[in-house]
Amino acid sequence: MITTGQKIAIRRTENSRLPGTDLDNIKFGRVFSDHMVVMDHVDGSWGAPSIVPFEKLSMSPASLVLHYGQSIFEGLKAYRSDDGSVNVFRPQANIARMNRSAQRMCMPQVPEDLFLETLIELLKVDQAWIPGGDEAALYIRPFMYASDEFIGVRPSDTYKFMIFTCPVRGYYKEPVRVRVETDYSRAFPGGTGATKCAGNYSAALYPAKLAQEQGFHQLIWTDAMTHRYIEESGTMNVFFVVDGKLLTPETSGTILEGVTRDSLIQLAERAGRPIDVRQVSVEEIRKSLEEGRLTEAFGAGTAATIAHISAISIGGEEFSLPPIEQRIVALALEKELDDIRRGRADDPYGWLVQVPA
Repeated sequence: MITTGQKIAIRRTENSRLPGTDLDNIKFGRVFSDHMVVMDHVDGSWGAPSIVPFEKLSMSPASLVLHYGQSIFEGLKAYRSDDGSVNVFRPQANIARMNRSAQRMCMPQVPEDLFLETLIELLKVDQAWIPGGDEAALYIRPFMYASDEFIGVRPSDTYKFMIFTCPVRGYYKEPVRVRVETDYSRAFPGGTGATKCAGNYSAALYPAKLAQEQGFHQLIWTDAMTHRYIEESGTMNVFFVVDGKLLTPETSGTILEGVTRDSLIQLAERAGRPIDVRQVSVEEIRKSLEEGRLTEAFGAGTAATIAHISAISIGGEEFSLPPIEQRIVALALEKELDDIRRGRADDPYGWLVQVPA
């Protein structure tokens, strides 16, 4: 274990909610574990982290985050292996991305060793909350927000960093129908598209709501300048299988660098699967659908891992994709990734960080 020299104070709850929680029947993001991490940035440096009972926050109405949205977050998971041990999947990648987000949003970075050590201590305290079984995991939500009580438009002088967790099972219960969006935009060049900041997600809610009213689960976003090129699928990166080859848009300042996306690309390359990471046009996707050459499509992200797409609507024309059981590439990648995360296969990349019992 990395030792940072920072003492982590731990105050355990006197009334655990775990005995009254059915871990086999939980709604995603609705049930929270007993404890959370709290750490404050004041006078230019981080104070000592604490692990305390999960509880509500008390905030001033003048808290800067409420007015100007200076807030970032991450999402990662811990998995229980068949032998009962617990591993966190690629936490260093999420820590690095959160620090890139912090830089873009004019917020202080969290030292990687302090971040990781505090996270592992939290998981040790709440290890009993980590469910076992297929599709089960402990979702981990680190976040940071501006905590100044001040309504002038400037970066905050103080910040609060927190981590809480929640046991989860599957995110989507069925394959999703998506619509290619060519009116609204998720991100612009020079903006915050590659940043996991709160504003990116709130701005996407209204276009997504309009699509849901038409019977779609999510959108496929296109570039803001021309709406000719594919970017993301809802809150996930997107992959297609065309002529047996995996295809995904290359990242840029407008596309989030997904950890699941990167993992799938590495797995495909290691297995010798043909893959193209490049600019992908809407017209190319339309044509490959019309000609029956696009046989698989899926979103990739931490919450869902792989969300199979059952139909894609482009310009009002809807194209149905083959059933899930026929999707050779996506199913193989999903199994390969899950086997590594749950300790059923070797981890040649050093992706897993074990949580001491």
